Amino acid sequence: MTHYILVHGAWEGAWSWNETRPTLEQNGHKVTAVALPGSPENEQNLSQVTMNSYVQAVVEAINQADGQVKLVGHSLAGAIISQAAEQVPDKVEKLYYVAAFLLQSGDSILEAMQRDPDGEFLPELTFAEDQSYATASETTWRSKAFHDVSEKDIQGALSYVKDLPQSTEPFVTKVVVTDENFGRVPKAYIRTSLDKMVSPKLQDEMLGNWKVDQIHTLEAGHFPTLSLPTQLAELLL
Repeated sequence: MTHYILVHGAWEGAWSWNETRPTLEQNGHKVTAVALPGSPENEQNLSQVTMNSYVQAVVEAINQADGQVKLVGHSLAGAIISQAAEQVPDKVEKLYYVAAFLLQSGDSILEAMQRDPDGEFLPELTFAEDQSYATASETTWRSKAFHDVSEKDIQGALSYVKDLPQSTEPFVTKVVVTDENFGRVPKAYIRTSLDKMVSPKLQDEMLGNWKVDQIHTLEAGHFPTLSLPTQLAELLL
């Protein structure tokens, strides 16, 4: 039995893994879906929603597990799982990046998004006057994120993400990882070839940052957790 710890991305919650986890559990594995600070299942003041609070929530989940875990991160959570593995590398059997940010030390998610020539989500965001949070409209979610998702699943996701404020601090915080710790943990990357949020071009750029043992591609937009959850789960097995 493997213990999978699933980590959601920005604007999301543990709910986003609801369609993916059954396949893992049906194959006899244990699954923990972390609810990051500020998510619907773990509401916090925006000032408390930081990259450090994200990383510590995941490290806590790892340390509560018996033995090693397989750590899965979607989107923004790529930066989270990298830094969690940096702190407890011996507890992490493998890292899985799902359309996720696999960054070099000193890089930030915002910087990566800004250099993505095909990224269509960032320009559509509405930022608070003090830049502390950002929101996205239903139109943006539908056209840039959920364009290959069923209407039923779009409605379910929109009930969580539409106009939800997302702290910007995790986007601007630079990732800190080392070859000695994070670098030695085995890695797999699941590309999403129809992605408008983290474009295939940016994904391929990030694949050059570190040694990645396995690379898979799903013909999906940014949320295979919603559009191809069974196929995604099978790649994690």
